Amino acid sequence: MDLSFLIEGAIIYLCFLPILTVHEFGHAWMAWKFGDDTARLQGRISLNPLVHIDLVGTVILPALMILMNATNFGHGVVLFGWGKPVPVNIYKLHPRALGDILVSVAGPIMNFLLAFVLVGLAKLALVFGWTSVTSALVQLSVMSVFLGVFNLLPVPPLDGSHVLKNIIGLSDETYLRLSSFGFLFILILVNTRLVMGLLSSVTMITLSMMFYVFGLK
Repeated sequence: MDLSFLIEGAIIYLCFLPILTVHEFGHAWMAWKFGDDTARLQGRISLNPLVHIDLVGTVILPALMILMNATNFGHGVVLFGWGKPVPVNIYKLHPRALGDILVSVAGPIMNFLLAFVLVGLAKLALVFGWTSVTSALVQLSVMSVFLGVFNLLPVPPLDGSHVLKNIIGLSDETYLRLSSFGFLFILILVNTRLVMGLLSSVTMITLSMMFYVFGLK
């Protein structure tokens, strides 16, 4: 087992937690604003990472991937995971369709906002000559933007699928049936070179615009 890979994976994981947290916070807050207090009553309108941890998606799966990277079995495995899904009662949202769309995109938007702040802090760190801090903040911004972009894919149960569902008028029953294959869809996506290449390109284009705003190269 390579200890350096284990330490690196642990650091990346600790950085991944706040990125997941702001994502789930965005969903919960927007649902509350559109009339659904389900998440609020469960304490999900919070920036405390502990309330957004999913046993499988936030603990077991990332831990397995970190261990795989630290052994000869799985060098190069990308850290992947998710937070505890925010409970949303779409029948409480007013207006329902618009509410469902905005609740869904609120998570990715929070990721983009976090990345924007991180890039701004990276520029500030660069002004003070803290190059290592700048590099770390830029890497965090990349992770945050990528998570936001990935979740906008119109594939159940990702956030973008709710946008498509409401645009094309897909029934709740059909959507739920498709969502039951969600984990399989995601596994296929993360192992498709074309899709991951496209997501990476969109991520870098988005970041380049943020860099331009703050004068970073």
